[in-house]
Amino acid sequence: MLMPWLLSGLGLLILLLAGDALVKGAVNLSLRLGVPALIVSLTIVAFGTSAPELLISIEAVLDNAPGLALGNVVGSNTANILLVLGIPALLATMHTSECNTRKTYNFMIAASVLFITLAFRGVFDWIAGLVLLGALTYVLTDQFREAKKHRKACKNHPAEELEGVDPDMPGWRIAVFMVLGLIGLPLGAGLLVDNATIIAHAYGVSDTVIGLTLVAIGTSLPELATTVMAALRRQADVALGNVIGSNMFNLLAIIGIASLVGPINVDPGFLQFDLWVMLAASLLLIPFVYLSKDITRGWGIALSALYALYLIVVLICGDPAWVVH
Repeated sequence: MLMPWLLSGLGLLILLLAGDALVKGAVNLSLRLGVPALIVSLTIVAFGTSAPELLISIEAVLDNAPGLALGNVVGSNTANILLVLGIPALLATMHTSECNTRKTYNFMIAASVLFITLAFRGVFDWIAGLVLLGALTYVLTDQFREAKKHRKACKNHPAEELEGVDPDMPGWRIAVFMVLGLIGLPLGAGLLVDNATIIAHAYGVSDTVIGLTLVAIGTSLPELATTVMAALRRQADVALGNVIGSNMFNLLAIIGIASLVGPINVDPGFLQFDLWVMLAASLLLIPFVYLSKDITRGWGIALSALYALYLIVVLICGDPAWVVH
């Protein structure tokens, strides 16, 4: 019984090291390309940290458990905002007041509304999949346009000072950091989730509790690891960009791709509760995006407490639609 504990610890260590490598690689890549760190975190970092959700969702559809694919994404998006921004704020204030994320945040809200609208069709089929992937293509195209514009504007200006940035870092080293981060995050999450499940079963914890805590929180661990490291390195743009980008990627790309693999039926429980909790959590970011507020320790306590309350409500009121039975 000692081995699962050791492997869980190894998974956590890999997650933390990979998160640090990905943040370091992303900010140095942004400096090298003349692209804002926010845009790198909205694309490369978000894609990397969403890898576990993508793998689990495709596997769930192939294993004829499409409800898990949908629940994995909805549960992870709620955890990404309440937990992934809440816990790092307990360690260090995130100076989000300095970040210009209004446009990308608007895209995330629009993606959430589009996702909920399609959910009311009762099934995510290939038509819904193409609509979601079409929306993702539009967002990515817009981000690359922004990156081009930023590169032109900054041609004759010195690069912004960022902690952890090495202007002389060779390209191969940046690539190594990025690859280590992108490979290490899903590997660490897989090790931790698989072995924590073995431990939970050994202690008689039910599948409901395992699904509720380990599937949604476990697949959000890469985002959490990346955001903790970004917060400690005082790179709030990477932290906030990672969460916004990851949530957009979860809704548009993961369900978009998974629904092309097979249809995903929407349980009525999602339409009554889980989807609205996800949207409400997304709207909680308004003070940080529009009112220039920093995510302080007080906000960190509030966000973490709201997530704990969400878990308690779900456990007391019955299984949510996305829990594994």
